[in-house]
Amino acid sequence: MRIDFSPPDITEAEILEVVDTLKSGWITTGPKVKRLEENLCKYIGVDNAVCLNSATAALEMTLRILNIGEGDEVITSAYTYTATASAALHTGAKVVLVDTQKDSINMDLVNLESKITPKTKAIIPVDVGGFMQDYNSIIKLAQEKKNIFKPNGKIQEAIGRIAVIADGAHSLGAVRDGKKSGTAADFTAFSFHAVKNLTTAEGGAVTFNNINGIDSSEIYKQYQLYSLHGQSKDAYAKMNGCWEYDIVGPYYKCNMTDIMASLGIAQLKRYDSLLERRFEIIKMYDEGFKGTNIESLKHIDNNSKTSGHLYITRLNGFDENMRGKFINKLLEKGIRANVHFKPLCLFTAYKNLGFDEKDFKNAVDFYKNEVSIPLHTKLSDEQVSYVIESCKQTLKEF
Repeated sequence: MRIDFSPPDITEAEILEVVDTLKSGWITTGPKVKRLEENLCKYIGVDNAVCLNSATAALEMTLRILNIGEGDEVITSAYTYTATASAALHTGAKVVLVDTQKDSINMDLVNLESKITPKTKAIIPVDVGGFMQDYNSIIKLAQEKKNIFKPNGKIQEAIGRIAVIADGAHSLGAVRDGKKSGTAADFTAFSFHAVKNLTTAEGGAVTFNNINGIDSSEIYKQYQLYSLHGQSKDAYAKMNGCWEYDIVGPYYKCNMTDIMASLGIAQLKRYDSLLERRFEIIKMYDEGFKGTNIESLKHIDNNSKTSGHLYITRLNGFDENMRGKFINKLLEKGIRANVHFKPLCLFTAYKNLGFDEKDFKNAVDFYKNEVSIPLHTKLSDEQVSYVIESCKQTLKEF
């Protein structure tokens, strides 16, 4: 039996929506991108959403919207994918990494507080696996540090503290402390990459809360300018009016297309049912792994529910070498497991920036025996049972 890690769940609904776009004659940024933005606003419960070509672009453009760049510092977790940090590095800002709490993927708030300086302009918590971070506490900390905050630009001034930008690449549909992902931070970046719960093949979006004294439509317009070379009209607007346009700045190219948005429109219509299936599988895994060395993070507790994006486990008593052998033995049984994530301090690029793994002990320790078990909506009950039994059998081989 072959169990892939995270194939896309594409049905006839997505295919028909894409075909409709192809037949329409309009395949780049146009009416379906706008419709997906509107649908995301309704689903999440926000007033503002912008679709782009990736979550990385959503993070970088948000930092640029906030006028963050050279001489500024952006804090994020050591336990994340490179995109979180590289988006900040692209702007010229300095990245500051924070360790996680012990035996956790959550940022250590004490460590976070110690890293805040007058140069800190943004904090980017990361919702690894769809587990939302403690945004209430992080925003409270940013508020407490407002006395040393030095704003640069009118949006930073209006926020009045360090901006909190959620890397919600994994967390669409998650809830914590009564707030849905996309509403808990000042800005939230989502990913719609092929392996995500909701996919547009490639793609992403950013949502943002209304800011007192700032016209949200102006922020939206700035995202549009940044995403399309600073062109004052996109092609769809030009087609429906005068061709004349201006280039207001030598900006970037990271717009979403209507073909991509078509997938997202169809996926979002059935997103609740996709989440429901994910949690059925999570329940099966939780029951199946009871009494074994496989310990998983809890997806539901008194104040939160994840998006069920990743089934993150730790192999108790295993070291990094044993973890690697465990994954290879699963592969021999046709099961493709994964690891989320290798801390940034272990990669050459970040070592070259001066990060040392000894400063991120908790993140490195968590990583050493972490295994992500396949979790996706194409799995049948029979396949889930096979994964459980194969994992149990593999444990006996050590």
